Amino acid sequence: MPQCNGTRFSRSELLQASVELRHALGYVKSMALRCAVKLGVADAIHRRGGSASLEDLLAELSLDASRLPCLRGVMRALAASGVFAEGSDGEYRLTAASSLLVDDGSSRGSLAPATLLFVAPPFVTPMLNLAEWLLAGADGSDSTATTAFEMTHGGDLWDVLGRDAVLSDFFNDALASDTRFVMDIAIRGSAQVFEGIASLVDVGGATGAAARAVAAAFRSIKCTVLDLPQVIDAVAPVDGLVDYVAGDMMEFVPPADAVLLKVISKTVYLLLAFK
Repeated sequence: MPQCNGTRFSRSELLQASVELRHALGYVKSMALRCAVKLGVADAIHRRGGSASLEDLLAELSLDASRLPCLRGVMRALAASGVFAEGSDGEYRLTAASSLLVDDGSSRGSLAPATLLFVAPPFVTPMLNLAEWLLAGADGSDSTATTAFEMTHGGDLWDVLGRDAVLSDFFNDALASDTRFVMDIAIRGSAQVFEGIASLVDVGGATGAAARAVAAAFRSIKCTVLDLPQVIDAVAPVDGLVDYVAGDMMEFVPPADAVLLKVISKTVYLLLAFK
């Protein structure tokens, strides 16, 4: 019986363990999802009335017929993971997950931009450099980077966004799509939390998606977005639905009955009411 450091493992245990190591292929699902989102597969199925064959998808997505085998692989991988559903008739349908990728013009919007952010090269590449970052210094290399992201890009997230306008727009659009989704759920399901509030400040609100959702649903609440000057200058709409204030929240927050904060890493919103 094989053993390691005195621990004995049966051959069946080792065989099962080798299967566990296949989790190294987990990126295939992520990249298949990225492919489907970039192609607009969910929207294509939606346009077909909620069900589409591979041939339908080839036509809807304007793909060459020679790509059908690869498209089949992508769709089967995503069906196996629950993103899409494959029927006995060979047609693919939307699931709860893929329905969130449909852009149907509703107030909820689509989570496609946020999903693409999760698998965007600038954010995936640092994960490929984790080992190198952990080894930095021990092998004589530069160890000043505080994160794998910083080692990869030569600065933290905000540095990188500050010097790459295209990436900054992509990042803000992704956060806005996530915000619209969460706020739509929050407003429809927990409207009572906004009762008695006359004014609200969305701190670090970027495009103001959260504040705009509140202002649209509760016209009596005066909503203000606070963010850094470069953010406000780039994204502030001029329709008057909410006010935009440029500043640093560590130095000043406009007075209001409530402050809305978002914990970006966990998509958690905190509504702090001062009464």
